[in-house]
Amino acid sequence: MPPRKRTSRPSLTLARVVLRRSITLSATILLGLALGAAPLSATADETHPQPAGGLAVRVSGHHLVNGDGEPIRLLGVNRSGTEYACVAGWGFFDGPGDDASVAAMASWHINAVRVPLNEDCWLGINGVDPAYSGANYENAMVSWVNLLHRHNLYAILNLHWSAPGTQLATGQQPMADADHSPAFWQSVASTFKNDPAVIFDLFNEPYGISWSCLRDGCNSLGWQSAGMQSLVDAVRSTGATQPLMIAGLDWTNDLGQWLQYAPTDSHHALVASFHLYNWNPCSSVDCWNSTLIPVAHRVPLVTGELGENDCAHGFIDSYMAWADAHRVSYVAWAWNTASCEAEPALITAYDGTPTSFGIGFRDHLLTIDSSESEGEHETV
Repeated sequence: MPPRKRTSRPSLTLARVVLRRSITLSATILLGLALGAAPLSATADETHPQPAGGLAVRVSGHHLVNGDGEPIRLLGVNRSGTEYACVAGWGFFDGPGDDASVAAMASWHINAVRVPLNEDCWLGINGVDPAYSGANYENAMVSWVNLLHRHNLYAILNLHWSAPGTQLATGQQPMADADHSPAFWQSVASTFKNDPAVIFDLFNEPYGISWSCLRDGCNSLGWQSAGMQSLVDAVRSTGATQPLMIAGLDWTNDLGQWLQYAPTDSHHALVASFHLYNWNPCSSVDCWNSTLIPVAHRVPLVTGELGENDCAHGFIDSYMAWADAHRVSYVAWAWNTASCEAEPALITAYDGTPTSFGIGFRDHLLTIDSSESEGEHETV
């Protein structure tokens, strides 16, 4: 989750999460009374992924394609909460996880939702409350993904919060850890390997490390990190063939040497992950042209987080216009009811009422659809 006007992004502390939860919970209760039902967690009665008929995504050359082999873009939102509610010990979601809430997201004409995950919650380690970890967390996430699929939405599963050793995963780390992250991805991939409508986003936002550390791991952080190669190998060891999103450096805003340090994938299904906010260094058309286009000529490019913290949408408007012209995917941060400055948040209520920032994203998506990338845009 982005900071306010900073180039480095500190972890969201549990104290802040608890404060946000108390505010959001009150709002959610009121919303539930208004809608008739707004549960804070998905029912965990579906223990196997069940994609909707025909919903599939894979890599073909430097494009993402659907089950019919037609080029598509992922145009969606991040739904934050699944990375921190569990470790804070009060639920699976921050806000409703019911059908009505997903219908509200789908009404914006999105086709994808990015789902941030917590490795300690998934693995059931380091003292996370069993009510919200292990099999209970896994089943809740499977049910959530199934619900997204029923609304014809792809799911991007992302390792968002992690921690080495016995540390509790209460925030973002500079890189995945060798202690747990490969096991996390082996488990997640085993669970979803038969679901063709998911993408695995292997690590959220590396920072403070080198390109070689990103790919191969290192111990310069005071603990042994897991490189992207080991995470790719962990996924592929299960037989899973889904696309894999690979981040760059500097909070995933630097793709300058992405091609040189991309891991090897036996299935040739790598996707470049890029994050963009108005305070990031690579925030100009010149930078996008010089660093992103060469990558997009080789592999699909997905902007996994996109936003601005001025409660306006002029910045994302400019990027979406550029991305549309170059058939680049983008997923906005975030479908949460919070400050459009601090988050930045897209909505003021889970019925889809937009903030002054979110309205720009919504109105843009209502004018296009994911298949429109096959139209009159420049081919990369």
